[in-house]
Amino acid sequence: MSAGQSTHQQLTSQLYRDHRDWLLGWLRKSLSCPQRAEDLSQDTFVRVLGKADLQQLREPRALLGTIARGLLIDHFRRSALERAYLDELSRTPQAVHGGPEEQALVLEALREIDRLLGNLSLKARSAFLYNRIDGLGHAEIAGLLGVSVPRVRQYLAQALRQCYIAAYGEPAA
Repeated sequence: MSAGQSTHQQLTSQLYRDHRDWLLGWLRKSLSCPQRAEDLSQDTFVRVLGKADLQQLREPRALLGTIARGLLIDHFRRSALERAYLDELSRTPQAVHGGPEEQALVLEALREIDRLLGNLSLKARSAFLYNRIDGLGHAEIAGLLGVSVPRVRQYLAQALRQCYIAAYGEPAA
């Protein structure tokens, strides 16, 4: 282990010791599940491990709060997606449901799609879903979103680019 890695590890350990209880308390206020708060706290510190500039860190709680807030948003978005799927599933005939394994695969695919489209604006994400899931045309989407047809085309191009990156990686310049 190099001296730089050792210093980074020491800074991370110190950050963990000094602020873990605060972060966990903050997360528990936002979540009804103490185990989920614990998981998100740990995930926050895992993300901190990837930060290179901890020596210049002046407001550790601001950094931890920002990272944890992003993880909370992701958690709530995934939970809402799962609830929507389960609600829709409850309205379909039992014969269409498939088994628990198939349902788990569908949920995992929905989470992956959500993650891939998560970098898009709400309107770009909506345009893509209206087009690909609901089969709506550009003019219909433009009307729903209150934007022009060329803007819908831009949104769809952004979404397709995200799909390309997910499948093949960042395109060469």
